[in-house]
Amino acid sequence: MVRFLHTADWQIGKPYGRVPEGRKRVLLQQERLHAIGRIGAVARERQAAFVLVAGDLFDSPTVPPEAVLEVLEAIGAMERPVLVIPGNHDHGAPGSVWHRAEFLRERQRLAPGLQVLLERRPVAVEVAGSAAVVLPCPLLRRADHGDPAAWIAGLDPDALPGDGPRIVLAHGGVTGFSARDYDEEAQEGAANRIDLAALAAAPVGVDYVALGDWHNLRQVGPAAWYPGTPEPDRFDQGEGERRGQVLVVELERGAPPRVEPVVTGRFGWHNLAFRFGDDADLDRFEQRLQELLGERVGRDLLRLEVAGSLSLAGHRRYDALIERLELRLLRLRRKGRCDPAPGPEELEALTLRPGDPLIARVATELRDRLEAQEAEGDEPAAAVSRAALCDLFRLVTAD
Repeated sequence: MVRFLHTADWQIGKPYGRVPEGRKRVLLQQERLHAIGRIGAVARERQAAFVLVAGDLFDSPTVPPEAVLEVLEAIGAMERPVLVIPGNHDHGAPGSVWHRAEFLRERQRLAPGLQVLLERRPVAVEVAGSAAVVLPCPLLRRADHGDPAAWIAGLDPDALPGDGPRIVLAHGGVTGFSARDYDEEAQEGAANRIDLAALAAAPVGVDYVALGDWHNLRQVGPAAWYPGTPEPDRFDQGEGERRGQVLVVELERGAPPRVEPVVTGRFGWHNLAFRFGDDADLDRFEQRLQELLGERVGRDLLRLEVAGSLSLAGHRRYDALIERLELRLLRLRRKGRCDPAPGPEELEALTLRPGDPLIARVATELRDRLEAQEAEGDEPAAAVSRAALCDLFRLVTAD
């Protein structure tokens, strides 16, 4: 039996361009480096013989030199073999990070256990007197319109360099798996299609398929897994999604793999949809935020979708909540609107003003017009009337 870690999509150097504040972008980038240390801790704790990285260790083939050196130092601290293939983000074409002078110069000194597999040929990994066989499928350009694993079908089983489990290491989408395209990364990666059925029928007898490219934990075949990213890097898109882990795999030749996800992520990427009906909902909204975020500062990102309306006083409280969230969160992505709308007491303060008959008459006309527009379902016109009432209320209560 051999035990190893399966991980992918570290994407060191990810720019996080949608995070507006520079310091917060730096925190997100640094945490991806810190995640390598947590992967190493899992490897030591579980006594993993080696670590497989199924592509996209870097976010770009032209990642800055200082990031390269930091990665090499972190990999060297694992003190075990780490086998890496290039993915679509850090492909292995000439001139990419894997061929640059600083990488070639420092790799042996800082990370002697690192093996970058740039050729499609079997590689033996010595494990307790035996040899696991890794079948790497590196991407030598960003988009491969053939199957990067097709070469395995033509291998002679008797010519493999070991008698241990056979492990495919590949990066790309798989046929028969209709993954939702989250963004341009997933769409571009869809060119690199891997045929799992062909791998299962290959004469060499594949025991495990270690995949990368899909950023969510997913089993896509009896012995084929995506580990997801070791540190989350995007908001979830549906139920049952898991990000921020590595896989501990126990494998024997000819037997089903035993796969265990182990959490390595630190930052939380949350979704919250909330509709406001009246001011009483503000307490419920704060409770939901407390459940998601606790008292953490600088460790969470939130995609917030709101709808509905609040009184003017309630909306001031809502604005203060949003302002505090902007300070606490690494990113607040807002969608939808929570509109201010004068509540019954606020309307009464406008329409019943014996000392200001002009204000009272204008407020009454606006109120009546708003009620008619809401009854007719004319929301654009109703929004204008609400805004006018809000402005009028702010004017008469300015002092």
